[in-house]
Amino acid sequence: MSIFKYIFWVLYRIWFYILVALPILIMFPILLISILKESWYPFFFKLARFWARFILIGMGFRPQIEREQTPEKGKSYMFVANHTSMTDIMLMLVSVKNPFVFVGKKELAKIPLFGFFYKRTCILVDRNSAKSRQAVFLRAQRRLKTGVSICIFPEGGVPEEHIELDDFKDGAFRLAINHKIPVVPLTFADNKKRFSYIFFSGGPGKMRVKVHKFLATEHLTVEDTKALNEKARSIILRQLQTFNE
Repeated sequence: MSIFKYIFWVLYRIWFYILVALPILIMFPILLISILKESWYPFFFKLARFWARFILIGMGFRPQIEREQTPEKGKSYMFVANHTSMTDIMLMLVSVKNPFVFVGKKELAKIPLFGFFYKRTCILVDRNSAKSRQAVFLRAQRRLKTGVSICIFPEGGVPEEHIELDDFKDGAFRLAINHKIPVVPLTFADNKKRFSYIFFSGGPGKMRVKVHKFLATEHLTVEDTKALNEKARSIILRQLQTFNE
């Protein structure tokens, strides 16, 4: 393989982190003010969407979003998607206009600059701690009461490269049922190809997104958690297979 490809991949990765940091540095005072009150979160979310779009455009990524249904303004939802790349966060922010809070692993809070705001605006979870997982439910409940939505990548992490879609954890679906909010499955088709966790890989191009029809939870009980989990996963898996045909 040409040495120039390796040079490109190294520079491309460095450029990504520059794009992540640059708008945070420029907007730092405004971002800092926007997180002082929880009620100001929708404003912070608008800034986060600008940050995400800035990164995707700067990396040469072209989001192509197809929506079977569009979330209504002022309503809360549970957004779930497959997880393959660091760019999943940015693509989710660009794909969804309704303010939502990420539930994510606490390790990301260690990233300079990004981590400062991440741990102050997201719901962090230590997946190895039952106590931490329980605390997620309490924090999510409080945020849902403020009118925002929740976003969880239910695979619980990024699976190995050869795994098309890992098993889903039940947490997102239990939360959705408990709070009677619709589950919104999203399928990300190209993020692994564009910017995976394999260092020497990736490049500019399209990022296809499918926002599927919502899964209602009004008449479900906690006993239906696994069935809802499997339904959401099968929708995303079928769409991944369709994208790859």
